[in-house]
Amino acid sequence: MTAHSLQTLVAEALADIGLAAPAPEHGRASCTKWLPGAHGIGLRSYPSGRSVYVVQTRMAGRLRMVTIGRTSVISEAQAIIVARRVLAHALVGNDPAETRKRIRAAPPWAPFLEQYWRACSPSWKPSTRSVQDIYRRVYLNTAFADMTIDAIGEPEVTRWFAEVTRQSGPGGANRCLSILNAMMVKAENWGYREEGSNPCRAVKQNRRKKLERYLSEPELARLGAALVAGRDNPVPEQRIAVAVITLLLLTGCRKGEIVSLRWTDVRGLRIKLADAKAGPRTVWLSLEARRVIDALPRPAKGVWLFQGRNGPISDSVLDKVWREVKREADLTGLRLHDLRHTFASHAAQRSETLPMIGKLLGHASLTSTARYAHLDDASVRAANEQIGRRLIECLAGGLKPSQSEVA
Repeated sequence: MTAHSLQTLVAEALADIGLAAPAPEHGRASCTKWLPGAHGIGLRSYPSGRSVYVVQTRMAGRLRMVTIGRTSVISEAQAIIVARRVLAHALVGNDPAETRKRIRAAPPWAPFLEQYWRACSPSWKPSTRSVQDIYRRVYLNTAFADMTIDAIGEPEVTRWFAEVTRQSGPGGANRCLSILNAMMVKAENWGYREEGSNPCRAVKQNRRKKLERYLSEPELARLGAALVAGRDNPVPEQRIAVAVITLLLLTGCRKGEIVSLRWTDVRGLRIKLADAKAGPRTVWLSLEARRVIDALPRPAKGVWLFQGRNGPISDSVLDKVWREVKREADLTGLRLHDLRHTFASHAAQRSETLPMIGKLLGHASLTSTARYAHLDDASVRAANEQIGRRLIECLAGGLKPSQSEVA
């Protein structure tokens, strides 16, 4: 903030109380006395005998002082009111000159979008960039075409978010809003928007119903029988799809993590995932999971673990086989991703800790894993029931149970 900016603030504050801005003072002041209890507000005297009220504050690392008015035309109380307003503006960085500079620098939407993508997308994972590019092309390129980046406010974002929700559904709209939010943060960091002005913060994401399904032991038995039958499918690519489904269940991995595996990613009882959702990680294989891999055909020049006709097995083939497996096992409404939930649920039922489950699933934080916290309730209830029966037996026999018996 410059001295001119301070003078502008003083003039505006004086106008609010019906006073004109002071004329410039000339000559060297003889002394400055700071008012007690009014930090930064002082009375400056000149050899001619005139005195003026001044306010001093630090801005951008520099001390700046500006005259409020002569003591002959403004009272001490009025001077303090004006000075406190100037100090408050300085504290929050409200600088008219800086505001004008920022407005002149703020680019239109399209150039800013291109600048953001060019600066940030190289750090994204390939799979992330592929998805983000689609959202950009469909929902972002023309979102605020007639506006500069600093002019986009909460009403505009709210209307845009509602339209994206109508077109793509709640999940897609939430993803778009997250992208826009990151863009607005960068706009602030680059000086195109005022700090703390992100319009996305006030827009609530769509609530999504948690679709989580866990297979019971009888359902797993039916699924297992269907998978065994699928291994005899006369079409090689469909047999490979059965292997994909089996490995998804035995590892708890996401579909994209398994389908994109290369032979070089498998090392003994480990899989090295270079492009997992939360970053590179290691997946440990059980002996059963390793046997599934060992049974796969491996061409001499094969690259992909689950080889399709032109690269990794296609989604269309995998989805077709999955529908057949579900029909054979009588598992209506089951999603392929529910195999991951089933893996986690059985880990929880066997009293694995949340950090361990999170590590097995590759979660970046325990927040994602916390949804499985209730799944070990059955084993806890069973243990509680056994203890209760033992206590009742002791009470019925007139015995006082020892601590070790209860434990």
